[in-house]
Amino acid sequence: MIGYAVSGLLMLVGMINLIPAVGVLATERLRTLYGIAPEAPELLLLRHRALLFALLGSFVVLAAFRPQLQPLAFIAALVSMGGFLLLAATGGAHGEAIARIVRADLLGLALLAAAFALYALDSLPSA
Repeated sequence: MIGYAVSGLLMLVGMINLIPAVGVLATERLRTLYGIAPEAPELLLLRHRALLFALLGSFVVLAAFRPQLQPLAFIAALVSMGGFLLLAATGGAHGEAIARIVRADLLGLALLAAAFALYALDSLPSA
C-alpha cells in the first residue's frame, strides 16, 4: 500500500516538472509562464529548459512505476527543484512569473519529501 502512495506522489512531482515541457513547441506558453516579451532572444534558452524538464518529468513519472529508479528520481527532482529555490532565494528581486514557479517547486518539494518519507518507511526492516 505504501508503494502505491510513493508512486502517486512521484507522479505528481513528475507532472509538476512536465508543465513547462509544453514550451518546447509552444513558445507562447513560455511567454505566459515566464512573463517575457514575445520576441525575446531568451526563448531559445527557455525552450531548452523546457526540453530538460520534459526529460526530468518523464523520468520521475517512469520511476513511479519502477521502484529501482526511485532513489535516483528523488535525487534528480531534489537537485532540480531545490536548486531553483536556492537560486531564487539568493538571486535578488523577481516578478510574479518567477514567484509562481517558486510556489510550484515548493509544492513539488513537499510532495517529494512525503514520497521519500514513505519510501524510507517502507524500506525499514520488519520487526
